Amino acid sequence: MTGNGPAGPVPPGVSMSSYICAADLGIRVTADDEQSLFKWLLASFLFGKRIGQKVAAATWRELVEIHGLDTPRKLCGCTHGRLVRMLGEGGYARYDHSTAERLSSLCRMLLEQYHGCVLGIFQAAGDREDFERRLRQFKGIGPVTVGIFMREAGPVLFPS
Repeated sequence: MTGNGPAGPVPPGVSMSSYICAADLGIRVTADDEQSLFKWLLASFLFGKRIGQKVAAATWRELVEIHGLDTPRKLCGCTHGRLVRMLGEGGYARYDHSTAERLSSLCRMLLEQYHGCVLGIFQAAGDREDFERRLRQFKGIGPVTVGIFMREAGPVLFPS
């Protein structure tokens, strides 16, 4: 079922009852708050995979709230094994190894190309379309993840 949630379209395959938004995770996405943008990008990355929304949210909480991995630098500082364990603790066990690899890759690319900042992507992008194209260049981020991220980040980064 698809439809509109509080912040825009719900991705295909996600029912309204399982739709989790940034506010459900305690994130208030704002254009000038790098930490909120990164936390929402990380959540969107997890929600964008073929896994239940509750499992993705629990895994996000495991990474961010329990282990304090709320910046690309902190996440990049984790070994593959430690990330796999944390993903498993959150219930993300089916995709733990590939997700750990992609999370590490995402953080390295953010650090190397955009000074470790989602706002760095925004500043480098010419417009919303370019911003979304740049997001899709990250390994593991496709159209579904971009859609999830942009339903809440898009209006604050690219107001009408």
